[in-house]
Amino acid sequence: MRDLVAGLTYLGKGQRWVAGNRRQWGFGLLPGLVTLVGYAAAVVCLALYADDAVAWATPFADGWASPWAGLFRGALTVLLFGGGLLLAVISFTAVTLLVGQPFYEELSARVDRSVGGEAPESGLPLWRELWISARESLAVLVRAASWGVLFFALGFVPFIGQTVVPAIGICFSGFFLAEEITAVALQRRGVPLRERLRLLRSRKLLTLGFGVPLALLFLVPVVAVFVMPGAVAGATLLVRDLMGEGPVEAEPEPEAADDGTLS
Repeated sequence: MRDLVAGLTYLGKGQRWVAGNRRQWGFGLLPGLVTLVGYAAAVVCLALYADDAVAWATPFADGWASPWAGLFRGALTVLLFGGGLLLAVISFTAVTLLVGQPFYEELSARVDRSVGGEAPESGLPLWRELWISARESLAVLVRAASWGVLFFALGFVPFIGQTVVPAIGICFSGFFLAEEITAVALQRRGVPLRERLRLLRSRKLLTLGFGVPLALLFLVPVVAVFVMPGAVAGATLLVRDLMGEGPVEAEPEPEAADDGTLS
């Protein structure tokens, strides 16, 4: 239970850190805003053209008697739009982290330095870091989507599907979200995906205490944009705890010392 509370505490500490480092918070907002605009445009296009896409994909229904063709295509349109929204929610964090890799790495490094510690660096060129991040994020997304399909199917089971399944589902979402956010600090330390998952599983309650509240907040992408910088800062503190790297109480850097540039 102590780890569960500690995970939630790291989320709060991260938000306090960015509140005391407003320029870093501002830079951390940029990737999320760019990603949000792109996703909003995609969702609008999906809403406008989903019915046309379904009609194009189901020419065999053209000769069906009314109202069966309309009902069939209407159901498919709802499923297509709902699936698109689900995919957007699942992938938003991974895409934002990929777009904002340099910003979030610098923010994470500053959190490390603010506790008097070293700021580990992977030593890899940016293109290589982006490739590794994209590849590992895709692997995590595939795992999360696989579980998502299972939970969706179990959702039709009476009573359990409306009570137990959503609770378990949000726990799984929280774990995978925690993995994605902590990846920023752990990749800087050269920790591969498999080892990251093992490390997080070794402290499940700590991981869930951090990830589950974050998953609930991230259900609304607009909220995710504003919470993301603090989530990265909090995840860095959590990683220091997992790796046994000493003090985890971060203090905001003096504002005058923050020139707002990326090192």
